[in-house]
Amino acid sequence: MFQPVSFFIGLRYSRSRQRTGFVSFITFFSIIGILLGVAALITVVSVMNGFEGELKKRILGIVPHVLVSQDDKPIKNWQTLQAKLSTIEHVTNVTPIIEAEALILSNQTLTGVLLQGIDPSYEQENIVFKHMVAGQLSYLTNSPYSIVIGQSLAQKLAVSIGDTIRIVVPGKTLFTPMGRIPVQRTFDIVGIFNMRSQVDDSVVYMHRRDASKLMRFSADSVSQLRLYLDDAFIADEIVAMHPFEKDKYQFKTWRSTQGTLFSAVNMEKNMMWLMLSLIVAVAAFNIVSALVMVVIDKQGEIAILQTFGMDRAGVVKIFMAQGVVNGVWGTMLGVFGGVILTLNLNTLLATFGISLFGAGVAQSLPIDMQLSDILVISLSAIAMSFLATLYPAYRASLTQPAEVLRNE
Repeated sequence: MFQPVSFFIGLRYSRSRQRTGFVSFITFFSIIGILLGVAALITVVSVMNGFEGELKKRILGIVPHVLVSQDDKPIKNWQTLQAKLSTIEHVTNVTPIIEAEALILSNQTLTGVLLQGIDPSYEQENIVFKHMVAGQLSYLTNSPYSIVIGQSLAQKLAVSIGDTIRIVVPGKTLFTPMGRIPVQRTFDIVGIFNMRSQVDDSVVYMHRRDASKLMRFSADSVSQLRLYLDDAFIADEIVAMHPFEKDKYQFKTWRSTQGTLFSAVNMEKNMMWLMLSLIVAVAAFNIVSALVMVVIDKQGEIAILQTFGMDRAGVVKIFMAQGVVNGVWGTMLGVFGGVILTLNLNTLLATFGISLFGAGVAQSLPIDMQLSDILVISLSAIAMSFLATLYPAYRASLTQPAEVLRNE
């Protein structure tokens, strides 16, 4: 089989067993270093992708992508505005809501929550529907003065399905013979959800008609309209391009409340990329030490090849081929090991009894292994291995045949 002579000699050098033990030691550990760096990078990036995906699904599945309000006043005739907003490109759903801060009391304790009055018929795509552990969100329609709460909030209040709790709205008051008191009422728990996020202990749902009575709104008014998009990350562009009634309504995107969290996650992901890439870089540049020693060891052979007519470019290609082959081996083994480790990561953690979420918490790591990431990691490792070969290959090309052969 035809092979370029420089590449053929480089392969022979990379497989040679006659090199000194110390050179073999450095070469072996440079390959192992690349292997471990690539495998760790694939595993960590896949887990970070999984966490980012879960964050998007759990947070942006509940948090509205765009909120439309009217100077902190109820929106009347909201159906007309809803119809207009539904025609905007990329808007998949527009739902009415009554939202207020409230206190929730049980026989055990009380805590502050965000009260959301919804219409279950508009919330069929709400992610809460898929994470109900008891009851259903649709029960709010047929059960007057009923409520759905998160599992962690239920544990904090020591309540369950069928129990009664009291909702107090400090921002709304009533005149009574005993003076002004906050609006309050008892509600029956008809559903419990578990999103495994901060929403579980901070948000409660009731039917919009009950929230309207509690907040003393008219029957046909809401406090906000929520817009859900097919891509939450274009929310700012949608608001900027929205052409009508900006002087009457306020538009607020999810970035005003959750943007900092996603920016922090993205920065952490980039820092992990940087740190683990440096590990690969250090391992790749160990190739420099090995190749410099090989160049010194092979000076006689280089001189002979030059006397046979090989030019400097050919000598450079020999040692570039040798270094890149070592880098490719380390990268290939690292990709194989990283993929196997990533696919079996949760199994290995369970086998060794390692819980990253704390004792007693049974939860697997979210993993999202993407082919594009594997390709970028592989090509980056090979590119760093290639760069590491440039100096030793250049040193080899400077060999003077006459001086070397005179001293042989």
